[in-house]
Amino acid sequence: MILRPTYVEKIMAYIDTPFAKILSGVRRSGKSTILRMIADNLRERGIGEDRILLYRFDSLEHEEIKTAKRLYDEVKRRLQADGKTYLLLDEVQEVKDWEKAINSFMSDFDVDIYVTGSNSRMMSSEISTYLTGRYVQFRVFPLSFGEYLTFRSEYGRNRSDGSGSDGKGNGRGDGKAISAAALYGEFARYLRFGGFPTVHLQEYTLDEAYTIVKDIYHSTIFTDIVKRNQIRKVDQLERIVRFAFDNIGRTFSANAVSKYLKSEHRSIDNETVYNYLSKLVDAFILYRCPRYDIQGKELLKTKEKFFVCDPAIRYSVLGYTADSVAAMLENIVYLELLRRGYEVYVGQAPGGEIDFVASRQENRLYIQITQRIDKAETEEREYGRLLSLPDNYPKYVLRTDEFAGGNYRGIKTMHVADFLLTDEY
Repeated sequence: MILRPTYVEKIMAYIDTPFAKILSGVRRSGKSTILRMIADNLRERGIGEDRILLYRFDSLEHEEIKTAKRLYDEVKRRLQADGKTYLLLDEVQEVKDWEKAINSFMSDFDVDIYVTGSNSRMMSSEISTYLTGRYVQFRVFPLSFGEYLTFRSEYGRNRSDGSGSDGKGNGRGDGKAISAAALYGEFARYLRFGGFPTVHLQEYTLDEAYTIVKDIYHSTIFTDIVKRNQIRKVDQLERIVRFAFDNIGRTFSANAVSKYLKSEHRSIDNETVYNYLSKLVDAFILYRCPRYDIQGKELLKTKEKFFVCDPAIRYSVLGYTADSVAAMLENIVYLELLRRGYEVYVGQAPGGEIDFVASRQENRLYIQITQRIDKAETEEREYGRLLSLPDNYPKYVLRTDEFAGGNYRGIKTMHVADFLLTDEY
């Protein structure tokens, strides 16, 4: 088991606080493994086995615990008479009305609660209704590029080449133990294979990896969305998914999707499109990135971008094409910013669109992303838009081609892979 310390450290900062710790994210992103890491961390702190109760509701072992009342009775039976009990509930959405059980645990017993779940109910109004002010939520993503390097070092063919792991799961040799060419080669592979941990536990071909990832996609679509929401027009939903995947990195509206489907003789109203997109966001397949007017300092209500939870999801559905790389570079940077706790927007500036405006407390970053700069007009577009911004927040141009120097009139220029591994932002 490879450690993912960033998540464990963030979550364990809330140990013994009166909040349920809820880990949510797309299926197979590693939530269950992180929960086991939390259990190990509790043991390392000297907490006895009898005080750590771990339930996996996707296992036959707990098949009969399907309602909040049964869960309540089961946990009550095993609680220690004195002192705190640590309750870890994996894939808790399989238990009907699980929110009520957790609320009762916190009201009736001395417990510290950790919960994982994969589907839309983990971000629904029921959580805030039953656990108002009593939970903190952590988004779990597929592997970052740094974590991917750790997995490759441990499980991949390059395990003996010293490429990346520090042995603690940090996934960053940060390029120090690997040549730039090898690092960028690994990044190109990461772009194609994505970050689902299961894809990197052994050496798979692309076809084998996409077969695994497509199964994750189908189980999410048909179990977490179609079945749970009783959607009858599955073909309509899948066409919307394909449209969104094909337009990663482009702003669009529900009206644009509706017009596209009507051109294919598939009539659908804007409200239904928006509803389907929202369900895809709730199931962690898509992430919504709104536009922000930098000059007016306000969110814009029209058009937005959508990004997919992992590049391999897109490629497993639509296939790989060379002209999709630019969009997926944006996608990877977007996910990394979310991992680091930034609120991310598409920037609208007088000089044109800024790929990302990322804010975290008082910090802000402006980022432009491009595959290559081989023309003067491309250079003017990427750097000129950032130079038009009047403030002094850090500005980056990220690219994947060869370039000289790392600074252009105060704008930092970096390879995307180096940006993903640096700790400077």
